[in-house]
Amino acid sequence: MPLRALPAIIFSLFFLVAAGGVEQSTNPTLDSEIAQAVQEAMASRQMPGAVVLVWHQNQILLHQAYGYRSLIPQIEQMTTDTIFDMASITKPIVTATLVMQLVEQGRLKLEDKASKYLPSFTGHGKEDITLQQLMLHISGLIADNAQEDYEKGEKVAFEKIDALKLINKPGEKFVYSDVGYMVLGRMVEGIYKKPLEVIAQEQIFEPLKMKQTGYRRISKSQGSVQQYAPTEPEDGKMMRGVVHDPRGRALDGVAGHAGLFSTSSDFLTFAMMIMQGGGKIMKPETVQQLIRPHHLPGGRMRSLGWDMDTHYSVPRGDAFPLGLSFGHTGFTGPSVWIDPTSQTIVIIMTNRVHPDGKGNATAMRRAVANIVGRYLTKKPTRSPVLAGIDVIRKENFKTLENKRIGLLTNHTGRGREGTSTIDILHSATKVKLVALFSPEHGIRGDVDAAVADGRDQSTGLPIYSLYGKQKKPTREQLQGLDAIVVDLQDIGCRFYTYITTLGYVMEAAAESNVQVIVLDRPNPLGGEVVQGPVNDADKPSFVAYHPLPLRHGMTIGEIAWLINVERNYSANLLVFRMENWDRDMAYDRTGLLWRNPSPNMRSLNAAWLYPGVGLLETTNLSVGRGTDKPFEMIGAPWIDGVRWAQELSRESVAGIRFVPCEFKPISSVYANKTCQGVQIVMEEKGKVNSIQLGFALAVTLKRLYSQEWEWKKMHTLLVNDEMMKLLEDGASVQNMLELSEKNLEAFLKVRQKYLLYPKD
Repeated sequence: MPLRALPAIIFSLFFLVAAGGVEQSTNPTLDSEIAQAVQEAMASRQMPGAVVLVWHQNQILLHQAYGYRSLIPQIEQMTTDTIFDMASITKPIVTATLVMQLVEQGRLKLEDKASKYLPSFTGHGKEDITLQQLMLHISGLIADNAQEDYEKGEKVAFEKIDALKLINKPGEKFVYSDVGYMVLGRMVEGIYKKPLEVIAQEQIFEPLKMKQTGYRRISKSQGSVQQYAPTEPEDGKMMRGVVHDPRGRALDGVAGHAGLFSTSSDFLTFAMMIMQGGGKIMKPETVQQLIRPHHLPGGRMRSLGWDMDTHYSVPRGDAFPLGLSFGHTGFTGPSVWIDPTSQTIVIIMTNRVHPDGKGNATAMRRAVANIVGRYLTKKPTRSPVLAGIDVIRKENFKTLENKRIGLLTNHTGRGREGTSTIDILHSATKVKLVALFSPEHGIRGDVDAAVADGRDQSTGLPIYSLYGKQKKPTREQLQGLDAIVVDLQDIGCRFYTYITTLGYVMEAAAESNVQVIVLDRPNPLGGEVVQGPVNDADKPSFVAYHPLPLRHGMTIGEIAWLINVERNYSANLLVFRMENWDRDMAYDRTGLLWRNPSPNMRSLNAAWLYPGVGLLETTNLSVGRGTDKPFEMIGAPWIDGVRWAQELSRESVAGIRFVPCEFKPISSVYANKTCQGVQIVMEEKGKVNSIQLGFALAVTLKRLYSQEWEWKKMHTLLVNDEMMKLLEDGASVQNMLELSEKNLEAFLKVRQKYLLYPKD
């Protein structure tokens, strides 16, 4: 009886039997839920079985086989060492990796035209296609050309590809293209002058000891045919250990787009290499370049070889941040999702096309990803929090070995025990710290004016001020540097200037081909709450470098990712993430020692109030500078403190009490003049909306002192015409908050792509 003619009732019985096959669990909590998800997929005839592997922070939480790998012509139980047809996962494992190795070696550049290496790949606009466009599927090539183009062998097949016309201009539209990766694979063969399967074996599988991975021609000696998961019948015979992709089969099983076979364990080895920064086969900076997000036409997002946009690729689960986690699927069923933020890898291996080509693994993948996500977000918060400098020190500065380094920092850049980042890097062996850069307030954070260049007394290194004659590093200052390291404690407010200095550094580094390495630190206000309108994009300034809300809820490392991608700098950026910091952790929960990041930011309370109170400081008000409570009091000689406090109390600002006060600043605005105003007392910090506070201050001042208060100068820091018009028209605090929330909608979607830390 032909395999496709197997009676439907017998076929259904196979799926009923398949639901029972389970190996011993690694983690009972995960196993019970994942087993149910897989068994539901089997019961609905979406797959015969699966292998699921969950790795988290150097520990395998689950490696389990469910159901059966074969239903016909005989039933065989699924095992964790089953070898699967990886289909399109060949692209990131083999082709993208080999291309990036060649880039690292200086033998290729991503901006090179493919025709430079494949002279016959020209005509109809193909001569303009770059290697990066091929890797990102925006080359303009068709997804798949006709299968009959492959019937006369490899030579004729590539002649047909060379003759293809483009369906779009290069870079104009995303079209997932197997053809593009066939071209890349052919190019790699031409450079090495070896078959692709041999190159992959020598450059990837052997160094990583992936003993059960290879193209079928290589892997015949690596496990019996019985160990391979069958797919579906071809010419009346079940394919097993034979490439499922018909074009791949026509190319003798070896191509840049498909043809690879592997096990879950070997797949984990490769994924861990990516997660841990390259190891034996790639440098960390090459891995960062490989997985960096690229925004594509049509709103899609990919890295070089990997999916990052889950509405059309492998589901990632709700715990994993879109844009920084990545993965890939194969047509035959296998998938992987890699999340460097939480140090998690989810591998699902299934032959969903068995036995009749009609299965579908999408719902099961999504269910498994969400099960894992829920499990991870229930884990208790770990301590202590380690900042980026502590994390890079744990790796013994391997990333910085033998590099000439510049360091952008100040007194807030310190290890957990208190040693300055300057001293840590200067004393590290094999690290060549050659220059220092300082932001506003200088290298020691004690200057409240323009800062001149200087020399560090401890190390003798030159200090280049980025808040003096220039605010952006010059080419001369960056000359000879391999990387510039950034270690600064931000405040979490858009107009606090350290993130602007970071932006200028990234801009200059990209222009000079200098790597940027950000040592991340907590957002003192936490990483969940986002408040306040976004500044107008057409009015950039030193307090409005990039469109951000007043309280952005991001770390300086996350801001670096956002700026690099959204402004198309393409800087070689590496962020050393903190360990054990969760998004709901304000600074007082980190266990890290607080250091005033600038002369007038003297407490965490001041930082909490700063996005609202600081918003008004470019007007004719004292915000407490020159007193012992900057940003915790505000006033002027022309204000009646009692009257203003009463008016503010009617606005019911959550978590805040207003106390009328009198003070005399010894410096700054109204120096040595008696002011009346209010002291701002936080009664419930968690409820405080500092933007509501700022709006309440502004609305009541406009109401009471429309002649005395120079309210138009508030635009310097607000930088939002629409919000200023509301204030001018006498709008209420609620009106301003509603517009502010509406103004945030687009930014929140962008922000989500760059969050480096999972929400606990």
